[in-house]
Amino acid sequence: MSASTHEHVLVPATGEGHLPLLLLHGTDGSETELLPLADRLSPATKLSVRGTVDLPGGHAFFRRRPDRRVDEEDLRARVPLLREFLLDNCRELGDTRPVAVGFSNGAIMATALMMCHPDLLAGAVLLRPLAPFARPPVADLTGVRVLLLDGEHDQRRQRGDGLRLAQEFRRMGADVTHDVLPVAHEITEQDERLARHWLRTALLS
Repeated sequence: MSASTHEHVLVPATGEGHLPLLLLHGTDGSETELLPLADRLSPATKLSVRGTVDLPGGHAFFRRRPDRRVDEEDLRARVPLLREFLLDNCRELGDTRPVAVGFSNGAIMATALMMCHPDLLAGAVLLRPLAPFARPPVADLTGVRVLLLDGEHDQRRQRGDGLRLAQEFRRMGADVTHDVLPVAHEITEQDERLARHWLRTALLS
C-alpha cells in the first residue's frame, strides 16, 4: 500500500526525548486542524493525517449511519489502510511507535487502531471519543497508556460513553486516565493543560 493513501503533514521535532505524535482530526476537519494544539502540547515529531472520507465541510476517518451511529463496517475497512500508511511512514517517526492525539471522529479511529492492532501505538490522548465497536475485539493493550477526556455538556455524546470506553480499555490491560470536564464538545484550554501534563509525565520516552 502506497504512502499516498492519506494526505498528511509531517512536522519535524523541535526538541529531543519525546515520543512522536499521530494527529487525527475531527469530523469536517483536515490534516492541519490539530497542528496548533499539538505544537503547544509537545516539541515531538508530528504526523498529521487527513481522513479519507470526503464531507461537505472537510473530511472524516470513517462514515456514520443516518442516525449518527458508527458505521462499523466502514470503520473496519479503513483501519487496515491507516495502519499500512503508518507502517510506510515509520522511518519518519524514528521507527518509534507514536502516541495518537485524536479528536471526536479521529479519537474513535485512534481507539479502533489500538483495539485492532495493539502493537501499533504507544498510547493515545482521546478527546471526546466513544467506543467504536458494539462487540470490541479481543486485544492485549498491556503497557499502553490512554488519556480519555469527556465533556460533561457534550451534546454529541451520550452520558457514560467515555466511561464505557475507559472500562473496555482497562479490561484489555491499558493504563487509563479518564476525566470528565465541565465543557461541551469543543477542545478547551482545560483539555490542553491536562493533555500537555499527561504527555510530559505519563509517556516520557
